[in-house]
Amino acid sequence: MAIRLSEREYAKLMGKKPPKTNKYNAKRTTIDGITFASKFEAEYYSELLLRQKAGEIKSFTCQKVFVLQDGFRYEGKRYSAIKYYADFVVTYPDGREEVIDTKGHKTQLYNIKKKLLLAKYPDIKFKEVYK
Repeated sequence: MAIRLSEREYAKLMGKKPPKTNKYNAKRTTIDGITFASKFEAEYYSELLLRQKAGEIKSFTCQKVFVLQDGFRYEGKRYSAIKYYADFVVTYPDGREEVIDTKGHKTQLYNIKKKLLLAKYPDIKFKEVYK
């Protein structure tokens, strides 16, 4: 009977550093040369491609940036802008746009950024898609 070790167990046994893992068990996945933060996000990308080919949606973009607060200086210290990265922005044939965020787990930071996004851009259509 063969003994199977995980990558982590093997690294520990060999005295090496174990590979880093995501605390929410998300696995980076690459499709069409694009690396997605999770397998779920990559699967949703594939679904959007099919919907685009079927004519259900006109186009979509990945990782569109929305500036929630501009960067600034205070007492000589520079503070970076606060940004929200939308997983996808979908454009429908009638011109409507929808911001889509794929979620496996909601973090406190995500909840805050979502509120800031909706306050600054009140006219956007926002949708969360869960596993």
